[in-house]
Amino acid sequence: MYEHVIAKFGMAMNALYLLRHAKAETQGSGDDRSRKLAEAGRKDAKAIAAAMAEARIAPELVLCSSAARTRQTLEIVLPALKPAPQIVYEDELYLADAKHLLARLRHVPKATRTVMLVGHNPGLVELAVLLSDRATGPLMAQLAQGLPTSALASFDLPLPWPELEIGSAHLRALFALK
Repeated sequence: MYEHVIAKFGMAMNALYLLRHAKAETQGSGDDRSRKLAEAGRKDAKAIAAAMAEARIAPELVLCSSAARTRQTLEIVLPALKPAPQIVYEDELYLADAKHLLARLRHVPKATRTVMLVGHNPGLVELAVLLSDRATGPLMAQLAQGLPTSALASFDLPLPWPELEIGSAHLRALFALK
């Protein structure tokens, strides 16, 4: 289907990667935004970084929540992303719902082909389900179980970012640690 779209419209496919932060410490009396990665989270982030390097994932732009756990997750996976991407930290991505995440992606410049969004559930998993062009299949069944910490969903998008809409993306792969 997408080969036909590319041939018909003569455009390259965009790619979107949704990365959920690694496991964080349990919340104490401090602010949720300042929660840091747990030791298990650091280990898992290194494992997903290795998978990203093996898959040669190379986003041009990374949009990252300003929370400590998302920033630390990105810090760990960043060496696996070659060449180094442009990084934008945004307070608005902290615990954003799917509607807000979709609206943010629609503001990505048209010339940008690959984007990684580093954020939080439930917004990320809701966005992944909303964007998918399929409601069933093995990847969607796995996604229906949730997007665990350190998981990465990979999508192909045949539309420019400003035209991104519900059901317009193809879920290509889901990387999740067991």
